[in-house]
Amino acid sequence: MDQRERVERARRGDHDAFAVLAGTFVARLDAAARLILRDPELARDAVQEGVIHAWRNLPTLRDPDRFEAWLHRLVIRSCIDILRRRGRRPIEVELSPIDGPAMADVSALIADREVLDAALRRLDPEWRAVVVLHFYLGLPLPAVASTLGIPVGTAKSRLHRSLAAMRLTIDADQGEAGPTSRRQGQYA
Repeated sequence: MDQRERVERARRGDHDAFAVLAGTFVARLDAAARLILRDPELARDAVQEGVIHAWRNLPTLRDPDRFEAWLHRLVIRSCIDILRRRGRRPIEVELSPIDGPAMADVSALIADREVLDAALRRLDPEWRAVVVLHFYLGLPLPAVASTLGIPVGTAKSRLHRSLAAMRLTIDADQGEAGPTSRRQGQYA
């Protein structure tokens, strides 16, 4: 049975078909929600809210082939709503890429993660969502735009501005630590 057929069965009230559909995407949804929300408990809540919303509104889905993008959009919107309700209190969580490369130097990987995590944390939730969907989930920009319900040009703009802001954050952070490290390296 393909995805389209499962969506059609779920639309007719088949709980099992919906469970299979949602289960197919839950790991990726949870990973994206964790990166956006920075808290595993809140991420689970956002995924749950998105899946419940999907079940309740499944009859309104126009194109069954767009189920995955629609579900992603519902979860991302839940994440953004949770962040807005909670305010801007930063929450620490370990940043784990979905399909990261294997590296021999674990300390360098941890340092890189911390730098990236700090830069990602400083972005607005809407900008962070674009970065997470594009780079961590590997969605092309048109799919990111569709998932977030924004025009492709807006997705491109947010991605461009997000990367520029992250570069500034990383440069500023390395500028604070850089000269001391370089001086120490010269005398060693």
